[in-house]
Amino acid sequence: MEEKTYKVMGGSGALNIALGVVSLVVGVTSGVLLVISGAKLLAGRNKILF
Repeated sequence: MEEKTYKVMGGSGALNIALGVVSLVVGVTSGVLLVISGAKLLAGRNKILF
């Protein structure tokens, strides 16, 4: 019984590490895209005429 628990905990730990890396990459990527789009909006606001 202990061996089964040990294997389940190992698999769960590996899955948590993998999901952490994926969420870190997605978070950094989305942050960079938001900064770029915000900079483009600020740079283009002087071209708007009302």
